[in-house]
Amino acid sequence: MERLPNLNGLRAFEAAGRHLTFRAAAEELGVTQGAVAQQVRQLEAGLGVALFERLPKGLMLSEAGRAYHGRIAGAFDEMRQATAALRPTPGRVTISVTPSFAAKWLIPNMAGLAERHPDVDLRILATEKVSSFHGDGIDLAVRQGRPPFGASIEAVLLFAQELIAVAAPELLGDRRVPVTPAQLAQLPKLRDAHGHWPGFLRQIGVAEESGRGLGLSQTALAIDAARAGQGVALVSRFLVARDLAEGSLVQVSEAVMRGAQDFYLLAQRGRRPEAVASVMGWLSAAAAAQGGGAG
Repeated sequence: MERLPNLNGLRAFEAAGRHLTFRAAAEELGVTQGAVAQQVRQLEAGLGVALFERLPKGLMLSEAGRAYHGRIAGAFDEMRQATAALRPTPGRVTISVTPSFAAKWLIPNMAGLAERHPDVDLRILATEKVSSFHGDGIDLAVRQGRPPFGASIEAVLLFAQELIAVAAPELLGDRRVPVTPAQLAQLPKLRDAHGHWPGFLRQIGVAEESGRGLGLSQTALAIDAARAGQGVALVSRFLVARDLAEGSLVQVSEAVMRGAQDFYLLAQRGRRPEAVASVMGWLSAAAAAQGGGAG
């Protein structure tokens, strides 16, 4: 393994390359101007390359120095970011949620958190992947599932999965709401990755007759397509509560299908920072206000 240059020399070079004066670099690093100049000279001697051109009123990176500085500065930035992520920040809470939960419920309700807990700095990690509390540095997660989740995990029910069929009013034309099962069978369907439509149609006693539809990878996309009049989406009621209240979507069938997996807030058991406890309390209260929770 090739020996790396002295770290102090690299720090001096990185700072001097940004400021293009040894004086400003010395002020940033808390050392003397002579010390910075010496560290850079030693780095240049060790590398066998001139990194700067010394000018009467400052410095200019040489061609080799410019290329080297770009990569060294990037490496220091990576180290700063890694260190910042490792150190817990008071008030910062990282929550892992699915993209659909983030887009259709969490973000639209964020104003409530800001009003109640203005000191909380919430970071949202939107991913379909299973996140690790330790490996991904998260404090909380919201996922669909069924208990038990493990002895080390505390689970709080946010929303039971109640699937309803929704569409834009213009898609229905002159049909009255709710439509009949036979009419629903003929309407184009929007299908997400969960594949609930066959079970829903069996529940209301009809078979698919439209022969049309659109496949989408996420529930949030199915909701957006429904709002655009592209078809009927089958989604969890709480994700479209705002759209139903505004009238951009209507519930086209009275039928409701209970899903096998509900939405839970997950956290590690044990003592937790005040900010994490505050976010947990807010999430639970906000869900309960919309008819969620254990009831």
